[in-house]
Amino acid sequence: MPAEGRVPEAPDRKRRGLAEILRLWRQARLPGWGAIRLGRTFLDLALPPTCTVCGRVMAETGGLCPSCWRELHFITPPVCQRTGEPLTGRDGMAAELLSTRALAEPPAFDSARAAVLFNEMAQRMVHGLKYADRLDMARPMARLMVQAGLSLLREADMMVPVPLHPARLWRRRFNQAAVLARSIQSLLEDGGLSLPVRTDLLRRRRMTRSQTRLSKAQRRANMEGAFIVPQAAWAGLEGRTVLLVDDVYTTGATLDACVRALRKSGARRVDVLTFAHVPDVEFTAPVSSSLGE
Repeated sequence: MPAEGRVPEAPDRKRRGLAEILRLWRQARLPGWGAIRLGRTFLDLALPPTCTVCGRVMAETGGLCPSCWRELHFITPPVCQRTGEPLTGRDGMAAELLSTRALAEPPAFDSARAAVLFNEMAQRMVHGLKYADRLDMARPMARLMVQAGLSLLREADMMVPVPLHPARLWRRRFNQAAVLARSIQSLLEDGGLSLPVRTDLLRRRRMTRSQTRLSKAQRRANMEGAFIVPQAAWAGLEGRTVLLVDDVYTTGATLDACVRALRKSGARRVDVLTFAHVPDVEFTAPVSSSLGE
């Protein structure tokens, strides 16, 4: 069975793998870099870098082309200080930076941030990573998450990815939340910041139904008691600030269930960082049926 934190090798990514090896060699300033640079030039001519989403040829690898970039709806201030969703004129407490959603149903976590609103382009990226083994999606997604949640990352003692049930992990072969957390960790290390990723603290102790077609209330009932922190791990959480990482913030049912388990085990503060946030324009509007978590 694959481990939560282990990232399997993505299929059909040989060129990107070779490019990464060359990048590391260059950083290490190994002898013969001139030959390596020449090899990289031939490599780019034979297999030029492409957009991670649409495949258009680009100048550099590992990013999005301008067309795909414009399709993302970035979340910018002002945002709700609890849920991280954009504030609009409908939010009666906008001056206090709290959304209607946060006031009506306060989340279990302290604060949340997301990089983009969940739209068609965000869905292509999330589903590509989650269901199509497009592990090359993780780094550009993580880069946007770092930009959106840098203040939370600086305050955190650790990142904890939302876990999968062992049976689902066996079928999928990797946990997309853990892949994102590892990618964030790598980006932070490039900037001189160290933040551990703990995949051993939080466990999904029972298999839950797919939440794709469940209402908000049904999602919360489905997730009740689904997560646990092994008692042996409580000491590592006592008084700590935890940053919970996932791909999408939908209704918050999964996130809240995780937070309650972490708080019960001694965590002082729990914040949330996701790539996408599902907009709740009418507050009671149904959640997109394409989301399962």
